[in-house]
Amino acid sequence: MFKSFADIVVYNWLSLDSESHIAEALDFFIEDVIKIGFLILLIISLMGVITSYFPVTRVRKFLENRRLFGLDHLLASLLGAFTPFCSCSSIPLFMGFLKGGIPLGVTLSFLITSPLVNEVAIVIFLGLFGVKITLIYAISGILLGTLTGALLGKFKLEKYLEPWVKEQLAKKLETENIKDGRTFKERIPEIKDEAIDTFKRIMPYVVGGVAIGGLIHGFIPAGYFEEYMGRDNIFAVPLSVILAVPMYSNASGVIPVIQSLIAKGIPVGTALAFMMAVVGLSFPEAMLLKKVMNLKLIAIYFSTTGMAIIVSGYLFNLIL
Repeated sequence: MFKSFADIVVYNWLSLDSESHIAEALDFFIEDVIKIGFLILLIISLMGVITSYFPVTRVRKFLENRRLFGLDHLLASLLGAFTPFCSCSSIPLFMGFLKGGIPLGVTLSFLITSPLVNEVAIVIFLGLFGVKITLIYAISGILLGTLTGALLGKFKLEKYLEPWVKEQLAKKLETENIKDGRTFKERIPEIKDEAIDTFKRIMPYVVGGVAIGGLIHGFIPAGYFEEYMGRDNIFAVPLSVILAVPMYSNASGVIPVIQSLIAKGIPVGTALAFMMAVVGLSFPEAMLLKKVMNLKLIAIYFSTTGMAIIVSGYLFNLIL
């Protein structure tokens, strides 16, 4: 739906050449701004309804008072694997989880896995690479989110969330012990106002982040970095991760690029690390996260996830 509308605007109304870089960048920009804006309003509204009836402290107490041995992180990663979002589209749901009282480490497990693994990408992987590489890709993506989220959760990083996020959560914690006998109709204005307030806070970052992503998507050629990723370069894996950060795509969009890299002799582990960094770490994602996290937390999240991807890339190169 969003893609079709963007195509109509760019190719029918503006009559731009489908082969031009500006048309590709503008098409990407329109589609993602509308899609992410819609997701923000929808998910924050749904989480507003849920938290209006189901107190935040119940969720926190359930997760904090039970020894789940990482099962909560695994479940969050599995949910991420079944949501067909790119990194920027995952952020509204990530914000909804935070406002719903889910611990930060668990929500990060979702945020890490969601862009890396999805059912569409798995089907494409099966067709291009077979069962063995597909299983390695899917399992590694889920484990990456589970373990990295669990590690980050140990450091109690909630203090690095932006003040307005902490204020909204604190407000819910203060008022939820008061018995609320309002009907659903009476709750709607508060839910609507909170969703609109969040939308207004986030959308400037969405527009800026997607604008950068659109320029990168439209103007940086996919094969630009191939010469740095060869089998003879011992630093090929970390270089592939670093060089992937300026790029921006979802898993399904970057898989054909990975196929061409492997066909040209790039090691599978290096190619997979490149793919994971393209979809899981990007400048547009950092811009959107800046509205929720401060720079220190973004740096911790990116560096930890990046190191996990690099380690995975080297391990894949040894195994495959």
